[in-house]
Parts: sequence; C-alpha cells; structure tokens
Amino acid sequence: MTLRYFRLAIWLLVLAGAVQAIASAPKREFYQLKIYHVRDANQKSRLETYLQKAYLPALHRAGIKQVGVFVPNTGADSLLYVLTPFKSADQFSALSETLMKDKQYNTDAAEYINAPFDQPYYSRFESVLMQAFATMPTLVTPGLTGNRADRVYELRSYEAATEKLHEAKVAQFNNGELDIFKRLGFNTVFCGQVQAGGKMPNMYYMTSFTDKADRDAHWKAFGADPAWKTLNSLPEYAHNFMRADTYLLHPTAYSDY
Repeated sequence: MTLRYFRLAIWLLVLAGAVQAIASAPKREFYQLKIYHVRDANQKSRLETYLQKAYLPALHRAGIKQVGVFVPNTGADSLLYVLTPFKSADQFSALSETLMKDKQYNTDAAEYINAPFDQPYYSRFESVLMQAFATMPTLVTPGLTGNRADRVYELRSYEAATEKLHEAKVAQFNNGELDIFKRLGFNTVFCGQVQAGGKMPNMYYMTSFTDKADRDAHWKAFGADPAWKTLNSLPEYAHNFMRADTYLLHPTAYSDY
C-alpha cells in the first residue's frame, strides 16, 4: 500500500468514527413545564388525585417514565409544577392525541375531563416548552438520599434583554458552568432553552439537593469557586441576563424523582 492510500485509509477510518459518534450521541430532549394555579386546598387535592391516578400513569404507558411533580417549599397551596421530558417535539405535539386514544386514561380521568365549568380542577395553568442544552441533552434523575420530604429541587430561570445576550448565557452553561455544577455535585436535572412560553428570551434549569442546608452549602462553594469566577469574568458573558428567578421546590410523594 502506498503512503497516499495509507493516509486515505486512515482518514476514512477517522471519518467513519466521527459519523458513528454523531449518530450514537443522544438527541436533545424537549421539556414541558406546566405550572398549575389553584385557588384552594380542595382544588389542589382534586388536581393531585388526577395527576397521581390518571395523568402520570398514562404518561408512563406512553413511554414517558420520569415525570417530576413539585410543590413550593413555602407551604403555599396555590402552585403545582409538572416537568415532563419528551424524546422529540413530535412526541410532545402528539400528547393530546395519545391521551385521547388511551382507554384507561379516559376512564381514570373521567371526572377531570368532564368537570363542570364551575368546578374546574385549577384556576389556570401555564405551559413552557423547552429544548435541552447541547451539553446536557437528556434529563438526569438525581440519586438523592435521605428524607424525601426534605429534598430541595431548585428551579431557576434567566431572562435576557436580547436574543444575542440570551444565547451568550446558554453558551456560558455549555462552555463551563455545567461542568462546574457537575464537579461540585449540584445534581443537575435538566437545562432547557425556552422555545415557547410567556417569558422570552429565557432558559430554565433545575438542580437538586438532599435538604436546604445542603443547597446553601453548594451555592456557597460555587460562589467561591475560582473556575466560576474566571468564567463569569469573561467579556463575552457580560450582561447575559437581566432577571433571574429562583423557585425552591419539594417533590410530591408520587413524583418519579
């Protein structure tokens, strides 16, 4: 074999390996965050019964195994968060039809589906559609230990002044911030770039901790981390968000994680 053909063979092997790596890489998931608003404890109880007995089992039958259901840690009964991962945008858009064709769901959810206009299960709900970040393409279920009721799931959103600055914040996560979270043990659950929602341009992410003290200790370590200080001082990441919202949540007893 001549040197020319040897080099060509090596190049083809490298190219084949690259193609195989791209083909086998996990596809970026989509996430729906539903935020239910309820007016009183009775309405919340009815909604939770529907979620536990009808909605989550139907999603499980549809192949969606890791659905998170959370309540605020403040004790307020007015909000309920449901985080659902989808393998694709098509799976998300087909969900209503999937539920409609599920006979067991239609039986289990009959009272919810046919609720009278003056006895709804919620005051309203918000729906946010996100796509996973390139460096965290799929949801990761945290392996938390200890008392389930003490666990803290921290949901954060970052709104930016412009689309360009928003992309810079996403790039900051992809180019180092997520690595720092991993090294410091933040148990990141997901990172999602908002595709449709009431607040845009925006992104959400969720980290998780055994309890509030564990959460506070992690953020103290993060703020003092030299790699974070260096990353955050880079000019390309200046002013990459104008508003940050933090929601400290607890998992319900029937949440999948």
